[in-house]
Amino acid sequence: MTDMTHEMVKGSNIPLEASAVRAVLSWTPGSGVPDVDLSALLVGGDGKVRSDADFVFYNQPRHPSGLVAHGPKEPVGDGLADRVEVRLAALEPSVARVVLAASADGGRFRAVADLRLLLFDAAAGRDAAPLARFAVVPDTGAESALICGELYRREGGWKFRALGQGYASGLVGLATEFGIAVEGDDTDGAAAPPTVPAPAAPVPTGPVPTVAAAPPPLPPRPATYPQAPVATQPMAVPGYGYPSAGYGYPAPPSYGYPPQPGAPGYPPPGYGYPPPHAAGYPPQPTVPAFVMPPQGPQFQRGR
Repeated sequence: MTDMTHEMVKGSNIPLEASAVRAVLSWTPGSGVPDVDLSALLVGGDGKVRSDADFVFYNQPRHPSGLVAHGPKEPVGDGLADRVEVRLAALEPSVARVVLAASADGGRFRAVADLRLLLFDAAAGRDAAPLARFAVVPDTGAESALICGELYRREGGWKFRALGQGYASGLVGLATEFGIAVEGDDTDGAAAPPTVPAPAAPVPTGPVPTVAAAPPPLPPRPATYPQAPVATQPMAVPGYGYPSAGYGYPAPPSYGYPPQPGAPGYPPPGYGYPPPHAAGYPPQPTVPAFVMPPQGPQFQRGR
């Protein structure tokens, strides 16, 4: 093995001769720069983890097999670094690859400067040169999680590939992609804040006041009310010397002429004779027979 460092570009790969490697992710911190975390996922041939234990990160820093471990962050020059160590030669055959991923806590990678992944031989000293160096540049800057690279099996050995594939859904989206059950939703990679229940309303401790019962409802109002009959009195109309007509109604004025024949409630014309008595009216006075006055001799027959 040589001390030459491979400068990687996206999609390039190199073979690995080391039986164990140490991946170091470094960046430049500062005001407004989110914290960055490195994690590792042990993936099978189907592209999924075998269980949630295959996800090694800051909340689960050690794999149950002890072959993959997440270390504490430490300063490196003017920057900050996070690291993961993998013992490749001892991994079970069911592990087809180890994905090395980065997540931005509470921000996006557009605000992270000088993001680099360095791969070291874990058996070499602390001052040894890295086996590979990859400057991780996000495609859009809106990513909150990135797959920086992967360690994968090939022809009985191991190789390293530089990737730089991004996820806008954060560490949760990345973990879900590889079959890890994640509780809650976190598109920026940060842990979701706990839900604080609203305070309960105070319960009164004094005597319960007596509430008067509501009055009974009024009975429904009838649609109509009976009306008392109104007595009507027919208005008398002057007859101008003629008696009123029957049927309880007066005859209209005739102005010296008898009523029109055939009018309802009116007697037939009398043509100079008093009309017959209407029902309900008093009889008319009897008029004496007309007698011619005595005539002179000149009007007497035979004289």
